[in-house]
Order: sequence, then C-alpha cells, then structure tokens
Amino acid sequence: MNRLSYPQKFTLIGFLFAMPLTLVMYLLISEINSRVDFAQKEIYGNQYLRPLRQLREYLPKLQLLNYQGLNPNLSNSDIRAKLETKIDANFQSLANTDRHLGQILVSSEEFNNIYQTWQNFKLRRRQWSIETYDIVYHKLASDINRLSAHVGDTSNLILDPDLDTYYLMDATLLKLPEMQKILSEIRLLSQKSSARSDATPEERAKLITLAGQLRELNQDLAINMEVGFSNNPHGNLRQKLSDGLRKFNLVVEQLTGQLDKLIHPTALVEYYAYLDGSERVMGSSFELWDETVNELDFLLQKRIDIFVRKKSIVVIFVLITLAIVIYLFVSFYMAVMQTVFVLDEASKKMASGNLDHKIILDNRDELGQVVGAFNKIADALVGANQEITVLNDRLKAENMRMSAELDVTRKIQQMLLPKDRELNEVVGLDIAGFMEAAEEVGGDYYDVLQHEGRVKIGIGDVTGHGLESGVLMIMVQTAVRTLLAYNESDPVKFLSAINSVIYDNIQRMKCDKNASLALLDYQQGMLKLSGQHEEMIVVRSNGCVERFDTIDLGFPIGLDADIAEFVAETIVQLYSGDVVVLYTDGITEAKNMDKLLYGLERLIKVIEINSQRSVAEIRHAVIKDVRSHIGEQKVFDDITLLVLKQK
Repeated sequence: MNRLSYPQKFTLIGFLFAMPLTLVMYLLISEINSRVDFAQKEIYGNQYLRPLRQLREYLPKLQLLNYQGLNPNLSNSDIRAKLETKIDANFQSLANTDRHLGQILVSSEEFNNIYQTWQNFKLRRRQWSIETYDIVYHKLASDINRLSAHVGDTSNLILDPDLDTYYLMDATLLKLPEMQKILSEIRLLSQKSSARSDATPEERAKLITLAGQLRELNQDLAINMEVGFSNNPHGNLRQKLSDGLRKFNLVVEQLTGQLDKLIHPTALVEYYAYLDGSERVMGSSFELWDETVNELDFLLQKRIDIFVRKKSIVVIFVLITLAIVIYLFVSFYMAVMQTVFVLDEASKKMASGNLDHKIILDNRDELGQVVGAFNKIADALVGANQEITVLNDRLKAENMRMSAELDVTRKIQQMLLPKDRELNEVVGLDIAGFMEAAEEVGGDYYDVLQHEGRVKIGIGDVTGHGLESGVLMIMVQTAVRTLLAYNESDPVKFLSAINSVIYDNIQRMKCDKNASLALLDYQQGMLKLSGQHEEMIVVRSNGCVERFDTIDLGFPIGLDADIAEFVAETIVQLYSGDVVVLYTDGITEAKNMDKLLYGLERLIKVIEINSQRSVAEIRHAVIKDVRSHIGEQKVFDDITLLVLKQK
C-alpha cells in the first residue's frame, strides 16, 4: 500500500474518520457520566443540608430562652427539654446522613466537632453566665454555617451550571441562611431590650443596620429568583415557588418597615412587634427554604434522567460505529505503521538533542511528503535553537542587571531602618523592631526618629511589593524625616505634606500605588496617634488589652491630592510596663498551607502571654509564632513589627 498515491488512500482514510468520532463519543459519554455524578453530588448536598436547616431553626430558639419570661403554664425547663429533644433528634438524623455521605462530602470531621460542642453545651450550660452561654452559642451557630458552606463547596452546589438551579442553590445555601441569621439577631436584640423595657442607642443603631441588611438581601433574593424563574425550561418554578416567595418578601417588607421607624430618635421601640414580626418572617423563610430545596432536587433529578437517556443513545451509536471502523482500521494500520515508526524514532532523537538526524523513507505517496516536511522542520529547529541560545544569554545578562538594581535598593532600605543604638537612646521607651520583605525589595516602612527632644514613630505599608513599592517607602521615610527636621508638629499639616509629595511622585511615576501610614508622637508617657493604618494594640501592665482603630484618623497616602479633612488625632497615656505593638498586614494576613490567616486575635494572644517580658523577647515570640503558623507556605507579603514598652 505504500506505493499508492494519497488520493487513492483518501477513500480508506475517510472510513477511519470513525476513529476520532469514536474517541469523541467516548469523551462525550465520560462527560455525561461526569455531569450525572455532578448532579447526584448536588442532591447529596441537599440531603445533608436538610438536618442542618432544622438546627438553624431550633438553636436560636434555645438561645432566646435565656431572655424570655416564663410561661405560666409551662416551665422553662419543659420548654428547654422539648427543644433539646428536637435538636438531639436532628443531630441523630445528621449523624446518620454523615455516615452515608461524610466520605463523599468530606464533612465528618467538622460534624464531629459540632456534635462535641453541642454535648459540652448541654453538660455545662448551667455553670455558665448568659454572656458565656451566648459566646458558646455563637460558636455553635458559626460552626453550623461553616459546615453548610463546606457542604455547598464539596457537593458542587456552589458550581451549579444552570441558571434556574443555580439561583435556587443561591437561595438555600446563601441568601436564606444569611437572612435567618439576621432575623435571629433582631429577635434576640428585641428580647433583650424588652427585658429592660428600654433600648440603648447602640441597640437601636444595630436594629436599623440589621433592617437595612435584611431589606437588601430580600431584594437580591427576589431579583435572583425571578432570573431563575425566567430561565427555567421545565416551567415548574414560577408555579411552585412564586406564591411562597411573594409571601416571604411581603412579611420581610413589613418587618423592615417597622424597624425603619427607629431612624427617628423619638420613635418608640416596639419590642413585641419586632419579636412577632421576626418570628413570622423566620417561619416563612424556613417554609420557602423547604419548598426551594424540593424543587431543586426535582430539577437535578430531571437533569440526571435527561443525561441517562442521552448516554443510552450515544452508547448504541458508538457500538455501531466501532463495528464498522475496526475492520477498516486493521487494513490501514499496517500501511501507515512503517512511516509512523520512522517518524517516532526521529522525533525521539530530536527530543534528545540530535537535531541533525534525517529521515530516509522510500515512499512515493503523500506520507513521503510528510517525511520531507519533517526534515525541513528539523532544519528549522536547528536555526531556532541557535536563536534561542542567543536570546537566553541576553536574558541572563538582563536578569543579572535587574537583580543588581534590586539589591542596591534593598540595601538602601536596610540602611535607612533605625539602628539598635538609636532605639536605645529614646528616653522613656524600650523599642524593638523587625522587618522582612516578601521579595528582594519590600513596601513596608517603620522608623523611630528623635529631634530636639521629640520622638516621632512611624509605620506604613505601600501596596504591593517590589522595586516601585520600595522606592515609595524610601520617599515616605525621607518626607517624614524632613518635616520632623523643620519642627512641624501639627498632624494635619504633617500628613498632608507627606501625602502631597507622594501623590505628585506617584502621578509622575504613572503607577497605581498608595500607602497606609500611622505616625506617633511620644513625650513623657503620652502617645499622640494619627494616620490610617492597622489597629494599634496596647497591653496594659495589668494585662488589659486596648485596641485603637485608625480608620477615622487618616486616609491612604498618595490616593488623593488633599487628605487634610480626613486627618485626626487620638491621645493614649502610657504607664510603666504598658506595651504598644504596631504591625503591618503581612502578620495578620499571613497564610498557612491550609490558606488560614494568622489573624489579629492570635497576635494579641501572643502579646498578652509575653507582655511582662522585654521588647526583644516579645518581638521574638511574635515572629516565631507567625513563622510557625506559615510553615512551608510561601510568604506573600512583607512582615513588619514594632514593639514599644513604657519604662
């Protein structure tokens, strides 16, 4: 057959088109099986979420008992016992579900943690104060919400490909649970206020905020469900869910309308109206959740049935096609194998570096032309390889030049950091600092400066890291030192001047960087804090922790031409043994291999434990704990820490 021309073989090759067709059919069947498994896993997720929905209904009622008056016909213990019996039954149902689906949904560990928390909750609640009870309850509720989100991820619900089922998932997994959480807070706040017959300004503000969040979620839910109805090919959703949705939207609007009256300071707080309204909305939300999940399961099962029918048709077609193609394949196989074998051997030699190898094949057909083209490609690769070698040498030289530039900038940064001798000269404070860049050049900044008896402490973080961020950091340090040398003490003028310089330079550089910057003026135990940065932590000598939010003390540097109206100042009095810690988000947002953040609470805990030690030891303890958290994970952001202690 090697003597035949290509047109003569074309007829046979036409039959062999069945082979890629078969492959396509195989991939199609695999895809159908994958989609069936995908939809089935979503059904498993809904099956798991049902008992979790019951827990979200009963647990808030159990918490509410601590603030409710006793029913004259039913003791508090009777109510609690009935609720706990229902919750235990739901946990048992959830345990049975987890035994069947835990391995598929990877949920067993989180469920076991929740169940252990519940058991501990029942055993020890009589020993707890109301505040402790609320903390444990919120942890239990948070863990249940986290488990729901986890099931949504692992069961593919969150990735549903169809608009109608996606928005049903959005309602059952996201919108309705979030609204139920808000309703529980409204109900609890109303109950607490009714017990005192008065609402604090903070509680009124909280109720107004919750009403706004509830209204926004209600509007989003209505819009999303309408999109789902409009994109429902089976036409069942509008008929089955529209009445329940309208009812739910209506009772939500009624409740938020009542709460909106609290905007007026003289308006009375109608505790029992809020309690009754939130109870109605809560009940309606669970009814809508149940109806929505049932319709979601119906649509998913319909999808599976359609895929199964398609699979049967594809299997029959593939079997018929294979029967026809196999015979033709055997005949053509022997004809092409010799050429294929030669090409394969030549390609292996080329892959091993022998680009000079030529193929010699006594073929007169179009396969011979393929061999000739292959040899031409080999010649072209030889020339391309030579060009690549030259380009590679150029890239190496350019990389060395850029590395040298970055190294110079990094050394300048390190030279500008305050030295231990300067820190030791500060009267009244023990100071220890640390800075480590994520790349060769970092965007973090800290400095401790003294001028004519004044101590100026600064810490900042330029967005991103690399050469541009490092240069901006040096600009900030220079601007601070210059203003200090000219005895500028007004925080508004000080930060406005720095911002003006940095803003103009950023515009000239045509980059989109900006920086957070906090400045502290220290004198005889008094700290004056200004500028926007991370929270400042103060651990008093008696162990009391104070956190100072800087969000209202300034504005990001370089983001706007004039920030004077945003700058403010707060004063902190320090006493002997008080510890002040400044840091950048490279610490609190440090991630481990599980993508978990280090967090501000963990940082505060480490400082509390070590607050009686020296500043160097506190610095060492924090950095050691952060590195322990990060483990083998890559460091994504610069890490900066500044520890102060009043002598």
